Amino acid sequence: MWKYIGTKECNDFLLSLHLIDEKKEKEYIQLLYIISNRIKSNYNIFKIKKRSGGYRTIYEPKPLLKHIQRKILQNVLMERKTSSYAKAYCQGIPLKENAIPHVRKAKILKLDIENFFENISFLEVYHTCFPIEYYPKSVGMLLAYLCTYDDHLPQGAPTSSYISNLVMKSFDEELGNWCEKKDISYTRYSDDMTFSGDFEPSIVISKVRKMLGKLGLTLNDKKTHVISKSCCQVVTGMVVNQKVQVPLSYRKKIRQEMYYIQRYGLDSHLKRMKIQNKNEYINSLMGKIGYVLQINQEDQEFQNYQSYIQKIRQC
Repeated sequence: MWKYIGTKECNDFLLSLHLIDEKKEKEYIQLLYIISNRIKSNYNIFKIKKRSGGYRTIYEPKPLLKHIQRKILQNVLMERKTSSYAKAYCQGIPLKENAIPHVRKAKILKLDIENFFENISFLEVYHTCFPIEYYPKSVGMLLAYLCTYDDHLPQGAPTSSYISNLVMKSFDEELGNWCEKKDISYTRYSDDMTFSGDFEPSIVISKVRKMLGKLGLTLNDKKTHVISKSCCQVVTGMVVNQKVQVPLSYRKKIRQEMYYIQRYGLDSHLKRMKIQNKNEYINSLMGKIGYVLQINQEDQEFQNYQSYIQKIRQC
């Protein structure tokens, strides 16, 4: 379709995507190409510590590039559907949806994809998200450059999460269909894959390893876990043995804080805990209570906590 179009048609196509607010056509096009050619200078890079040890590299795009990436996400990428097995980064899908399929299962298998974003390449992004069937080649290449860093997906860019789901769509569909035939529930939350049912874990692990290998991806064997129903089964931070629930330890900590607040008063509690910023503490506590209610809306105890803190806020 795009084989015989010229520069003007490509530029018109780029203009139609409304990636930046520049109204002059020449400046609009030039700015996009300047940023794509200097992509490394348009990121701030830092490391954050992982709970499991080691560090994760975060690539934070500078304001203009972040604005462009958000426009690419809204105006280009979100027109494409992701797999129903992918539960992360999908608009309107709460975290709880990744846990529901695994409630009351005999066995849960958790697998992790090693260096997930770093191993999704520029060419995979280009061919999957901006293919020649839908975009002029020069436009597709430009969009791919604007969404990648040094030949990989940068973790921290607004586009990376949704792109990862598009890249993994065929994988998710093939693996999901294979699991359904074996009565195994499967979901993927970014680099975390969860399987549940009554099955032999080694068979699933072998299948996943082969499929990932075709994509140039590997399993992080250190994060492979099999959890029987006799143990506390946790999926993306939620207990699923009987119903989807926030872990008891998380709820007990909130109960403890609410006990001291209700018995001794908020100011006394803050003094005892040596907390100086009252508003910051209240917002944090409300966030924790809200998370519990997001997972279980009918929890009367935490509804009462929420109402109590709201009244304190109004005083």
